[in-house]
Amino acid sequence: MEVSNKYIVVKHHIQDAPEECDFEIKTGALKLSVDSGSNDIIVKNLYISIDPYQINRMKSHSPSQTAINFAAPITPGQAIDALVIGKVVYSGNAKFEKDDLVMGVFSWAEYSLINEENIIKKLDPSSQFPLTYHIGVLGFNGLSAYAGFFEVCKPQKGEKVFVSAACGSVGSLVGQYAKLLGCYVVGCAGTQDKVTLLKDKLGFDDAFNYKEEKDLTSTLKRYFPNGIDIYFDNVGGEMLEAAVENMNEFGRVSVCGVISEYTDSEKRSSPNMLNVVYKRINIRGFLAADYMNVFQEFIDKTSEYLRSGRLNVIEDVSSGVESIPSAFVGLFTGNNVGKKIVKVAEEP
Repeated sequence: MEVSNKYIVVKHHIQDAPEECDFEIKTGALKLSVDSGSNDIIVKNLYISIDPYQINRMKSHSPSQTAINFAAPITPGQAIDALVIGKVVYSGNAKFEKDDLVMGVFSWAEYSLINEENIIKKLDPSSQFPLTYHIGVLGFNGLSAYAGFFEVCKPQKGEKVFVSAACGSVGSLVGQYAKLLGCYVVGCAGTQDKVTLLKDKLGFDDAFNYKEEKDLTSTLKRYFPNGIDIYFDNVGGEMLEAAVENMNEFGRVSVCGVISEYTDSEKRSSPNMLNVVYKRINIRGFLAADYMNVFQEFIDKTSEYLRSGRLNVIEDVSSGVESIPSAFVGLFTGNNVGKKIVKVAEEP
């Protein structure tokens, strides 16, 4: 049996903000079988994770491209790989059977032809949690939030925490982890609706719309009159500079992402290094992969928070492979709320 397989490619390298016209939907024929003796596996994709770090893979050059396999450069015209949940429809590998649910690095496509090395793990269809959680709150986004906060920042109850891009897939979880620990938490976002969500649904102590603020240093002084102990940075740029100006002695900055700098080659953060030195501020970048040693701890604690209703999950789901370009572009225009996911097919 042969199927028509839609997939997404980038037409050319992207140096600045992505636009939908930078992408192309292609169609290819895919035989739903593998050659005798092959270990290949064919997966029908169900859910695709849409993540902003992918823009750095689409550039002609980025320092991130040599840091880790996940960040390897994408070749224009070739299928784009990403974190995906899918169902096995044919397997030449004895370890995987038809209808197995798997999570791994597959393609922005309806179907993916993969090998065992592409699969991260099998998923239990009887799990009490939705499948999508495995590419969000219980996946690398969740691990980034958990490890970036607890392992990098070493927070203490009562400390004052600031989270940028607080309505994103990582920031929304960081703020909730901080509140569960007993910290005072303020987040920023780009619309008033997001500000309301942070305070009313996610339990942040306060929040503000950064687009309405002319002087971010003064803004943070207003929300943190006694200074910031921990800043969880997802944006870089002027926000990092303003946070450093307001940090307390021995403050910690966990740098998870710098999305404001991904799409503007001229924008680079220049925090006041005298503050960094004399306040003994620790600014540290990290990758989720650095903390696989705490993955089980993260899963156990986060699962308990979910079961008890103490952790809220925000997902933003689009439908169809055709929606991938707009879903991806939306990450850089502030259109998403929470974890961005594209649903490709119905669950079995």
